[in-house]
Amino acid sequence: MLLAIDAGNTNVVFALFEGQEIKARWRIATDPRRTGDEYAVWLMQLMAIKGITRDQVTQIIISTVVPRALHNLDVLSQNYFHIVPLVAGEGKAVWGIEIDVDEPRSLGADRAVNAIAAHAKYNCDVIVVDFGTATTFDVVDFNGAYKGGIIAPGINLSLDALVGNTAKLPRIAIEAPRSDSVIGRNTEDQMLIGVFWGYVAMMEGLIARLRKEIGRPAKVIATGGLAILFDRHTGIFDAVDAELTLEGLAILAEKAAAR
Repeated sequence: MLLAIDAGNTNVVFALFEGQEIKARWRIATDPRRTGDEYAVWLMQLMAIKGITRDQVTQIIISTVVPRALHNLDVLSQNYFHIVPLVAGEGKAVWGIEIDVDEPRSLGADRAVNAIAAHAKYNCDVIVVDFGTATTFDVVDFNGAYKGGIIAPGINLSLDALVGNTAKLPRIAIEAPRSDSVIGRNTEDQMLIGVFWGYVAMMEGLIARLRKEIGRPAKVIATGGLAILFDRHTGIFDAVDAELTLEGLAILAEKAAAR
């Protein structure tokens, strides 16, 4: 089995693949101070619940946008699985796609992995919208080259800024407004309308501009935790692909093994 580890700014996701099928998936809050031993205690218990033993893991690949987390994930891999992990973008796990931007080395691992998966699965011009701590819009052309994109504050960051920098506005949950009206009748509804429909308008506007600039038909693929919520209230997505990043890691690991 392949253990794919995606360390993001908010969560670290662990997924076990058998071939291209995800057999189990777990997540834990990102904390760069968490040691390899702490990861092991947590992960081994969850694997045991699923009836999976550590010797069934034969390959590990790590993608991270949190450099400080890499060392402890490497310790987990080597000390508890006795495997030297692949690191996405390095060594045998080089991207293998053209990164056609001004500073290729600055591209986040999660965005590169999404590009790899999007091209492999859809094989056309693609715009990937990833709802994470930040919301990113990434353009991948029909040849599989990463052409660039957009970084916007994630919706929870926007809400945190609104609540944290005002004296009286309350904390609210991110959800769809209870009606289609954009005239809020109380403070909470007005906040929710501003955050939710404002975010939808931002996405629709940016995607329209991206499509115009690409100049060819492009599929819009949404991934990340809030993709399903927004998909219910806008028609801009051609598909919601919750496992895109993990599947990209599996593709990268397979290519690395072939090298």
